[in-house]
Amino acid sequence: MKYVCDVCGYEYDEAVGCEEAGIAPGTKWEDVPEDFTCPLCAVGKDSFSAAE
Repeated sequence: MKYVCDVCGYEYDEAVGCEEAGIAPGTKWEDVPEDFTCPLCAVGKDSFSAAE
Protein backbone atom coordinates (compact mmCIF):
# COMPACT_ATOMS: atom_id res chain seq x y z
CA MET A 1 0.00 0.00 0.00
CA LYS A 2 0.98 3.60 -0.53
CA TYR A 3 -0.10 6.67 1.41
CA VAL A 4 0.08 10.22 0.10
CA CYS A 5 0.58 13.44 2.04
CA ASP A 6 -2.53 15.59 1.49
CA VAL A 7 -0.44 18.77 1.77
CA CYS A 8 2.60 18.23 -0.48
CA GLY A 9 2.05 14.93 -2.30
CA TYR A 10 4.93 12.98 -0.67
CA GLU A 11 4.25 9.27 -1.06
CA TYR A 12 4.94 6.73 1.70
CA ASP A 13 5.31 3.28 0.15
CA GLU A 14 5.16 0.41 2.65
CA ALA A 15 7.51 -1.64 0.45
CA VAL A 16 10.16 1.11 0.55
CA GLY A 17 9.70 2.60 4.03
CA CYS A 18 11.16 6.02 4.87
CA GLU A 19 14.91 6.02 5.33
CA GLU A 20 14.91 9.68 6.47
CA ALA A 21 12.68 8.76 9.42
CA GLY A 22 14.40 5.45 10.17
CA ILE A 23 11.41 3.39 9.00
CA ALA A 24 12.50 0.10 7.47
CA PRO A 25 11.24 -1.22 4.13
CA GLY A 26 8.18 -3.42 4.62
CA THR A 27 6.80 -1.36 7.52
CA LYS A 28 3.00 -1.25 7.35
CA TRP A 29 1.38 2.19 7.68
CA GLU A 30 -0.38 1.15 10.90
CA ASP A 31 3.05 0.29 12.36
CA VAL A 32 4.55 3.69 11.49
CA PRO A 33 4.89 5.67 14.77
CA GLU A 34 2.07 8.12 15.51
CA ASP A 35 4.62 10.95 15.79
CA PHE A 36 5.76 10.39 12.17
CA THR A 37 5.90 13.60 10.15
CA CYS A 38 6.15 14.07 6.41
CA PRO A 39 9.85 14.36 5.48
CA LEU A 40 9.04 17.10 2.96
CA CYS A 41 6.55 19.39 4.70
CA ALA A 42 6.47 18.14 8.33
CA VAL A 43 2.71 17.60 8.70
CA GLY A 44 1.57 14.72 10.88
CA LYS A 45 0.55 11.19 10.00
CA ASP A 46 -3.12 12.22 10.14
CA SER A 47 -2.56 14.33 7.00
CA PHE A 48 -1.95 11.25 4.83
CA SER A 49 -4.53 9.37 2.75
CA ALA A 50 -4.42 5.94 1.16
CA ALA A 51 -3.31 6.22 -2.46
CA GLU A 52 -5.87 5.24 -5.10
